[in-house]
Parts: sequence; C-alpha cells; structure tokens
Amino acid sequence: MADPLMSETPEDHTDRPVIRLKPKANARAIRHGAPWVYDNELVTDRRTKKIAAGSIATLEDAGREVIGTVAVTPGSRIFARILDRAPDVQIDSAWFEQKLQAALDHRTRLYDKPFYRLVHAEADGLPGVIIDRFGDAAVIQPNAAWAETHLDLLTNALAKITGVTTILKNASGRARQLEGLDAENTVLLGDVPEAPIHVSMNGATYLADLTGGQKTGLFYDQRPNHAFAANLSKDARVLDVFSHVGGFSLAALASGASSALAVDGSAPALALAEGGAKAMGASDRFATRQGDAFDELAALNEEGAQFDVVICDPPAFAPSKRSLETGLRAYERVARLAATLVAPGGYLGLCSCSHAATIEKFRNASIRGIGRAGCSSQLIHTGFAGADHPMHPQLAESGYLKSIFFRILP
Repeated sequence: MADPLMSETPEDHTDRPVIRLKPKANARAIRHGAPWVYDNELVTDRRTKKIAAGSIATLEDAGREVIGTVAVTPGSRIFARILDRAPDVQIDSAWFEQKLQAALDHRTRLYDKPFYRLVHAEADGLPGVIIDRFGDAAVIQPNAAWAETHLDLLTNALAKITGVTTILKNASGRARQLEGLDAENTVLLGDVPEAPIHVSMNGATYLADLTGGQKTGLFYDQRPNHAFAANLSKDARVLDVFSHVGGFSLAALASGASSALAVDGSAPALALAEGGAKAMGASDRFATRQGDAFDELAALNEEGAQFDVVICDPPAFAPSKRSLETGLRAYERVARLAATLVAPGGYLGLCSCSHAATIEKFRNASIRGIGRAGCSSQLIHTGFAGADHPMHPQLAESGYLKSIFFRILP
C-alpha cells in the first residue's frame, strides 16, 4: 500500500540508458507528436534488450540527436512511450503533479461534480494510465510497465492534487498482459468502499461497484450518447441491450420513458441497474432480462416485441486488426436483430468500442444489418466519447468509441 507521506528519491536522468532510432525510422513523426516507438524502429542489441521494463530512457534519432524522454518495455511491440519532449526532465513527484493538475483543470471546467475520467492515457500525457474518479475515490489502471514501476509516485501525486482519500488499482486491462504485468487488484490508499457508489449523470442515478464491476466500475465515456438517446425517449418504450449497469435505460427513465428493459449477461451488473432504478424511484418502469444478448434479441423477435427506442452497446467485437472481419459480422448481426424490434418511426442506436473498427467500417456493417432486416432508415446522429476522454491527435486507438443513431422509417 502506498504511503501518501513517503518521500521519493528523484530519478537521476544522467544515468539513463539511451535508445536510438534506425536510420529509416520516422523521427519526424515522433518529433511532431507520435507517442509510441515500435521495436522495429529501434537499433536493438544486448544492451537495449537488457533494459528493465518500466525504465526511463533517453531517445535519440539516427544522428544521435536527442528527441526526448521515454519509458521502455523491451518485451513489448511498443518498445518506448514518449513521456516528455525534454531530454533532461526528472520523472518525479513534481512531474506527476503537473500532469495531473492539467488533467484536473480540464475536467473541472466540464463537470460541476467530481465524477469523470480524470486521466485518459496518452491524450493526457500519461501513457498507458487510466484514472476514473468517483467523488472521494479514484481507480487507477496502470496499463504500462513504467506506470507500474512509478505507481507510488503516481498515487501520492493523485492524492495531493485531487484530495481523494481512496485509491484502488484495477489490474484487469488486457494491455497489462502485453506488458508482462500482474492481474492483481489492490488498495493503494484508504479503504475499499463498503457499498457501490452512487453516481449522478444525465439526471439518472448509477451504482458503481469499484471492486467487483467491469473495468473501473462505470463507463463514463458514453455520457453524451446516453444524453442523446434520453432525448429520444420521453414516453417511449426503451430496450437497452448489453446494458451493463443500465447506462442507456436509466438515462431514458430519467427523461420520462414509459418503460425500459435492460438486457445483459451479467446478473451482478443487472442488480446494480435495478439498484439505480430504485434510487431514482423508477423501479415500476424498469425490468431486466439476463442472458446472451444475441439469444435475447432473437427471443424478443419471436415474441413479437416492439420498442420505440432500441440501443445496443456491445463489448469490443474487434479488439484487434486480426479480429476485424469477425467483429464486423457480429456488429452486422446485432443491427439486423435489433432493427426488427424497433416500431415504425422509432429509433435504433448502435455502439462500438472496437478501435480496430473505424467509424466507416462500423457504420457500413450496421447499415448492412439494417438492410438485411428489411428495414429502411435515416442516419440521424453520430456520437463519440465524452470530452473527459480526449483523443490523442496522432493515436487513432484513443478514439475508440463510436455511436450511431438511426430512425427506422415507417
């Protein structure tokens, strides 16, 4: 457990190892902001391969001119991550505090309550680091070796800058496996919350389980898309598929939906959704169905069910380029099964969190699915992650979330 009062010995930048780009590597792209250096772009020898994962190093171009300060993971495809353009910067408490203060300043302009993604990895200058804030608690996902190595510094700086009294480490990220890191969740500061935390968004109340839920406990990224769907939902019958803790359905109820049905494979997630509906005083308009989403969509079609608004927010079907074609077929199938459940003149919202599926590919797969269902549609809105999930301009992976809304024509 990190001690927020402990002192840290500043890292001595004069003893750092040096790694060098190959002559054909694109040094210009890195100078212009590209955040990653791949293993095939570097001159590697016994010395560089022996650098400990998580070490801080100096990056040079092929002509031995310093480009900046990087964190290295020799066993990873992403060998180095840019931490700072300055060659002599110290990665110490002051450095972390400056990064966190900049991130906090942005979020406090966006939200009047401390419930948001505080750090979104490379886009906030902390590569591989995710931090979600839940009032006086925060959950860190240190998904890169350097972040794990410097976790005490990060934890102490986070407590100092934000004032949070509970900090948890979530080690469930897939990226940690690629970095050779453990999967052990731990308490870094304070005590584990005794109950799920109530989070208010778009007029709805959500219950976030910071230890037993998915990822950090709540998906803040969908906040603006929840709001758009809610605007369509007054007096509407709403179906929320892959609902998790009721993201779209609870927002719809808060906006006056006549009913909402949440479908998910996780009983604990649906229990949290029911708790949110109860906290909102909307239990009488809320129902759940547990089961495989594809099976439940098929069953609802067989039952002749109809809804005014249908939202499908599945997990990443295409988490990598290798799985792209299979993932696109899954998105097409979701669209086909969901479209026939929409009453004529109603609305269909489809989401993807697969960074390998571009907005164009995802949209085309969805349109094919709607067409295969025998439906005609209008594309009325395209949404992305909220502004607390900024996109790094030179890292397409940071713009992973896409949300498209159709009106199914009578």
